[in-house]
Amino acid sequence: MLPKENRLSKEKDFERVFAGGKSFKEKKIVLKKAENNLDFSRFGFIVGKRVSLKAVERNRIKRKMRESAKTNNLKKGYDAVVIALPGIKEDEIENDMRMLFKKSRMFKNEENINSSN
Repeated sequence: MLPKENRLSKEKDFERVFAGGKSFKEKKIVLKKAENNLDFSRFGFIVGKRVSLKAVERNRIKRKMRESAKTNNLKKGYDAVVIALPGIKEDEIENDMRMLFKKSRMFKNEENINSSN
């Protein structure tokens, strides 16, 4: 589980990322990021009912995305919102998230990019 300081929880933070953030897409996941001028990064995750009508499945997808954000060595100072799109497959989440972090240049250094492939 992500520590509380690393989670986006306020609506105004989500709105700020959507209004001024850059978007990146990888298959069935979209990442929007914006700088936050803090010493840590924060993440928010959105999995809508169009992805699955079952809350259990939506929560499982969010858990996998959270775990990916937690385990990858990412830069500090960003707010990011990760959105799952309909048709997402649970077994592809980890790889797609890694590719998104690579596209958005959120890895701390070049070594992580090369070792993740």
